[in-house]
Amino acid sequence: MALVLASASPRRLALLAQIGVTPSRVAPADIDETPHRDELPRPHALRLAQEKAAAISSAPDEFVLAADTVVAVGRRILPKAETEAQARACLELLTGRRHHVMTAIAVRAPDGRVASRVNDTAVIFNRLTSAQIDSYIKSGEWQGKAGGYAIQGLAAAYIRQIVGSYSAVVGLPLFETAQLLRGLGFKLP
Repeated sequence: MALVLASASPRRLALLAQIGVTPSRVAPADIDETPHRDELPRPHALRLAQEKAAAISSAPDEFVLAADTVVAVGRRILPKAETEAQARACLELLTGRRHHVMTAIAVRAPDGRVASRVNDTAVIFNRLTSAQIDSYIKSGEWQGKAGGYAIQGLAAAYIRQIVGSYSAVVGLPLFETAQLLRGLGFKLP
């Protein structure tokens, strides 16, 4: 069975390898990820994952797996930090607070059936000093990361607690991914 990963994320590729899945190809979906007016974080993440899965052309024997990760404080969706100013604003908002990381996955089977799910994991940051924020900004690790940080990197030293799925915060909830794939008939090791 063949699987297309609709993501350019090396983290998602590595996470799939943890459960013994190697995509036959990687085909990042090119969609507009701008939140709709008044769109809440959970529906936003789910919509993006589903749109990414739908945007990928596939052969008759291919499954398509798409995901999207959203960091939210209350109803506010934080950006995927592209500038130092965005990253700093995210970290200043997250310091000493609980926030939610919602990673949605959508799987399209060769017969056209689609299954999707959202994992919601709570993350609590320690209170950060200005020097810690400056140091993290200088690392560059925040670039392109939802909420301006990567839990699997230097930011791990700032995270006091997570309640939920570590792999979902990295970018792909492995338990839910395996369940959806199996439910649609994809053979896992």
